[in-house]
Amino acid sequence: MNKSLVINFMKKSLKKRFLLVIGMLFFIAYFILGLIFILWKSMPINMEPRYRIAFGVLLVVYAYIRFMRFLANQKEE
Repeated sequence: MNKSLVINFMKKSLKKRFLLVIGMLFFIAYFILGLIFILWKSMPINMEPRYRIAFGVLLVVYAYIRFMRFLANQKEE
């Protein structure tokens, strides 16, 4: 299975490969940022804990939505 993923990745144009990598990086960035807001108790940003956790959950949900859209676009191509 890994070999077929690499072959499919190499068949794409340079622009599509670049967009694939950028899409995955932004998904990971939003997900990690959301986890940081949820788990980091002594965050230097002055926010109430419930707002901090709500914002973190919002970022994780947004990362999930981006990932689902990303997968849908990859299946179309």
